Amino acid sequence: MKKKIAKKAKSFLKHSNSRVFILFSVLFLAVFFFFITLPNVHMETYNIERFTNARDTIRSPVTIENEQATERQTRETVQAVEDRYNISEEITGERVEYVMEIFDAISMLEEESLRPEGDGENQRPVPVSNREKVRQLKEILSTEITDAVNDSLFIQLVEIPEDEREEGQELFISLLEETMEAGVRTENIQSAISTMKQSINYSELSPEMKNELARLTDFAVVENSFFDMEKTMEARRNAASSVDPVVIRAGEVIVREGQTITNEIYEDLTLVGALDNDRNLYPLIGLGILLLIISFIAAHEMYWLSKKQKIDRRKVIAILIISILVASLMKIASLYTTEGNNLFFAVPVATGVLLIKQLIHERTAIVFSVLYAILGSIIFNGQIPGSLNVEAGIYFLLAQLAGIIFLMNVKDRLSILRSGIGMTIINVLTVLLFLFLSIEKYAMLDILIQASFGLASAFLSAVLMIGLLPFFETGLGILSDIKLLQLASPNQPLLKKLLTEAPGTYHHSIMVANLSETACEAIGANGLLARVGAYYHDLGKTVRPHYFIENQLSINNPHDVISPKQSAEIIISHPYDGAEMLKKHRLPEEIIDIAKQHHGTTLLKYFYYKEKESNKHVKEENYRYPGPKPQTKEAAIVCICDSVEAAVRSLKEPTEEKIEEIVSSIVKDRMTDGQLNETPLTLHELDVVHRTVCDALKGIFHSRIQYPIKEAK
Repeated sequence: MKKKIAKKAKSFLKHSNSRVFILFSVLFLAVFFFFITLPNVHMETYNIERFTNARDTIRSPVTIENEQATERQTRETVQAVEDRYNISEEITGERVEYVMEIFDAISMLEEESLRPEGDGENQRPVPVSNREKVRQLKEILSTEITDAVNDSLFIQLVEIPEDEREEGQELFISLLEETMEAGVRTENIQSAISTMKQSINYSELSPEMKNELARLTDFAVVENSFFDMEKTMEARRNAASSVDPVVIRAGEVIVREGQTITNEIYEDLTLVGALDNDRNLYPLIGLGILLLIISFIAAHEMYWLSKKQKIDRRKVIAILIISILVASLMKIASLYTTEGNNLFFAVPVATGVLLIKQLIHERTAIVFSVLYAILGSIIFNGQIPGSLNVEAGIYFLLAQLAGIIFLMNVKDRLSILRSGIGMTIINVLTVLLFLFLSIEKYAMLDILIQASFGLASAFLSAVLMIGLLPFFETGLGILSDIKLLQLASPNQPLLKKLLTEAPGTYHHSIMVANLSETACEAIGANGLLARVGAYYHDLGKTVRPHYFIENQLSINNPHDVISPKQSAEIIISHPYDGAEMLKKHRLPEEIIDIAKQHHGTTLLKYFYYKEKESNKHVKEENYRYPGPKPQTKEAAIVCICDSVEAAVRSLKEPTEEKIEEIVSSIVKDRMTDGQLNETPLTLHELDVVHRTVCDALKGIFHSRIQYPIKEAK
C-alpha cells in the first residue's frame, strides 16, 4: 500500500513539474514573440513643430478618416452647386404671342388700307396716314402691348416693306424663343437683351429693320426663370452625399524628408497619432492579447502531449528552439522585404513544422503551423500598426501544411528532399494564385522571380531540416524516425555484434521486432520504435551468449553444472548488461528503456521452482528481475512479444489452438502479475494486441506440405 502511495505521489510530482516547466517555457516564448513583433505594432512618434522641415519621411501608421477635411470638402462641393430655376413656358409663349400679335395687326391694317372705296369706275384706294394706322393698331392690340411699346416703334414698323417685315418677324421670333427657353433671370435680363440685340445686328436685315427689332427686344424679353428652393436643396443634398470621406491610409506618406510642416500636415500627423504627445498604447494591448491566445493554444497542445506521455523537457526545449528559429527567420526576411519584392515567399517557414513532426507529433506540427502563420502575418505587415499581412499568413499556412502532408513514410533523409517537390508545387501554385488575383499586371520575368521564391522556400525548408535534425537528435537526445531507421540498419556495430556472437538471439530479436511492430501499429503506437527496441532488447546476452538456450548449438547446457541461483543471476543480468552497452554506445534513452523494461519484475519461474525443490525457504524476490516495469506501450508490447515468441518457438507442433492458448496465458500472466500496471495500455488495446500477435504467429507457423522422400533402390 505504501509503495502504491509513494508511486502515485512521485507520478503527481513529476506531472506537476512537467506542467510548470511547460508553463514557464510558453511564457518565455510569448515574451520573445512580443519583443520580436513589437516594432510591427509600435507606432513611432516624432517631436515636430509647425513650419519646420521634416527630418524623416513619415507614413501613417493607421487608416483613419480626416473628418475635418471631409467636412471642408463637403462644404465646398455644396457651395459649388448652382441654384436651380424653373423656366415659365407660359411667359415664353405669352411674349412670343405679343410679338406675333404686333406683326399680324400691322399686316392686317396694310391690307385694309389698300381696299378700294366707291362704286364701279369710281373705285379707288383710300390712303391712310401712319398716325391713323397707329391709332387703329392701338385699338386692336392688347393693352399690355400698347402700354409698353412707344408709338414711334409702330410707325417705323408700318413704314417698312411687308416682305422685309416678314423676314424680320421670322428672325425675331426665332431669337426670342431661343433666348426665353434658355431662361431669363432678373440678374441676367440685360445680358439676354444685349445678346439678342447683337444677334439681330449681325443679321442681313436692313438697318431700319434691325433698329426697330432692337427696340422691340426691350419689350419682348422679360424675366421667365425663377429660383426653385426645393430643387436647389435637393441638388445640394445629392452633392453632399456624393462626397467620399477623406481617408488617410495606413502606409500613406504624410510628409517627406525635407518638406515643410504646414498646418494641414501638422493636423494630419496629430490625427494619426504620430506626435510624441499622441502615443497610442492600444496596439500593444492588442498584441499582448493575441500572444496570450497563441501561448494558450501552445500550452494546451503541450499539456495534451504530456497526458499522452509523448513529451518531456527535451521536446519542450526543442519546440522553444524551433519556434525561436522560425520567428527569427521571418524577422530577418521582413527587414529586406519591400512592397515590390514580396521576399516572404522565400522564407523557409516549413522547416519548423517538419522538425516538429519528425521529433514530436504530427498534430503538434499542424497546431504550430497555424500559430507560425499568424505570427508571420504580423511580422510582414510592413510595420503598419493595426494591420495584418493576410497574404503572407495564408502562404505560410499552406506551405507548412504541404510540408506536413508530403513528409510521409520516411525511409531515409532523401525522402525529405522528395517531399520538397510536393512543397514546391504547393508554394508555386500559391504564389501564382496571389499574382493572378491581384489587379496589377505582371511581366513574365516578375512571375518567374516570384515563383522562384516559392521554390527556394521549399528547397531551403528541406535542406535546413536535414541539417538541423542531427542537432536535436544528438544535442537533446530526441529520437526521430530517421534516427530509428539508421539504428535498424544491419550494418550497425551492435547488431553485427549480436549476429556474430549470439546468432540465435539475433534471429529471436528479429521475430520479436516483427511481432512488436505489427502489434504497435494496430493500436496506433510507434511501431518503428518497437521494432528497433526489439532489435536491441537482448543485446546483454552477448556477454554470456551460451547461457541462453537459443544460442546453445551442439553444446551441453551450462546451467546443468551450476546452481539455480547462479543461473538466475546470469539470466537476470542480461537486460541491464544490454542497457549498459547501449548507454556506452550513446543509443537513445527510449531504446535503453525498452532493453531495461522488457522483463519488468517478472519471476524467473524455471530456476525459482528448481531451487525451491531443495530449498523451501527460497525468497521469490531473489528470482525476480529488479525492473522497472514497462512504462510505455512500446516497452509493454516488446515485453509480451518477447515471451510469446520464445514460448511458441518451443512448441514442437504449433497449431492455431496452441498459439491462441499460449498468447492468452502470457497476456493474462503479465496482467495478473502487475507487469502492465504502469503502462498506458487499455484493456481494449490489449485485446487488439492479443489478436494481432496471434494472427501474425499463425502466419509464421502455418502448416506446410510434407514433400515425399525418394527411397534409394
